[in-house]
Amino acid sequence: MHGWSLRQMDVHNAFLHGDLSETVFMLQPPGFKDPSKLNHVCRLKKAIYGLKQAPRAWFIALKAAITHLHFLQSKADPSLFIYSIDSLKCYLLVYIDDLVITGNNPVFVTNVIRHLSTRFHVKDLGDLHFFLGIEVIPTHVGLFLTQHKYIHDLLL
Repeated sequence: MHGWSLRQMDVHNAFLHGDLSETVFMLQPPGFKDPSKLNHVCRLKKAIYGLKQAPRAWFIALKAAITHLHFLQSKADPSLFIYSIDSLKCYLLVYIDDLVITGNNPVFVTNVIRHLSTRFHVKDLGDLHFFLGIEVIPTHVGLFLTQHKYIHDLLL
């Protein structure tokens, strides 16, 4: 895309970053039960894996961090965030805890990654090679997308 590099990131323990907007209780976890208070429960303040509210809480936290950087959420696809001020363009795509970012200014892209890394435990995976099982190969005319590895694995 215009010769822009595509960078990929992964957020570790993404669902643990979300704050709960409603009151949620859970039983005391095994190994942490207070023997003198066996009928007590725990009130959760943060989302945990397995909680039905966790994915939404995570996305709300991520969206807040991204929009804080003046990105706008696409009306056509809520997982796409767009930064367009003057001649500076940047696109950030979210799929659960996987992020793909591209833009016309590599320094700006790096700064966005750096900012997100201060808020979340983000692993910069470098240039995009695979995303959701699709191999991404840059060519001189654009991107070549293939599922060659997936097909090969199916045939073996």
